[in-house]
Amino acid sequence: MIPDFFRQQRPHKGMTPLEYRRHFDRECGQARAAARTSVVDEHLKYLPLNWQRTVRIERTFTPSSRIQQAVKAIKCPQLWMVLTEPWCGDSAQNLPYIAGIAACSSCIDLRILLRDRNLDIMEAYLTQGTQSIPKLVSFDLRGGELFQWGPRPQPAAELFHRLKEAGTPIEDVRLKLHLWYARNHGRALEEEFLLLLAS
Repeated sequence: MIPDFFRQQRPHKGMTPLEYRRHFDRECGQARAAARTSVVDEHLKYLPLNWQRTVRIERTFTPSSRIQQAVKAIKCPQLWMVLTEPWCGDSAQNLPYIAGIAACSSCIDLRILLRDRNLDIMEAYLTQGTQSIPKLVSFDLRGGELFQWGPRPQPAAELFHRLKEAGTPIEDVRLKLHLWYARNHGRALEEEFLLLLAS
């Protein structure tokens, strides 16, 4: 069944990676300005660090030959819809890899929707009942769902849940999770996308 939001072409009107990057940059500027004049919202304080993470990955990531071959083998157009927000640390660590992979094929149209402006869509793609992001959903041109991914590679998800269940303070959880991301360099994400594309 084709989702109503797809019929309305809301994913198609989402931001391109470049448009999202510009939005992210503007949000960072506003967060820096707010930090000089007032108390910064809890989410906004993560923006500058997330921007640094994103830029670092964009500068250093080259998709492996395996993932490039898998993506270039796609013959029919796909729309990859990603629900996310710039303040999300997991998005800063994963979206640049997703964008890099998508850029390997002219058959993939990557579009980014802000979760908090599209909560009705988010509600259709919950992770264990939560609005976890980033969440990617791939569609064919008719709106048929091809696959889903998110919000984290499985090893990162397992680490997160293990730390939470152990009662680890949330700041320590975030620290250990981002350390895992820094050491993994997107390899786990690539492996998961290879399996998704093969299926």
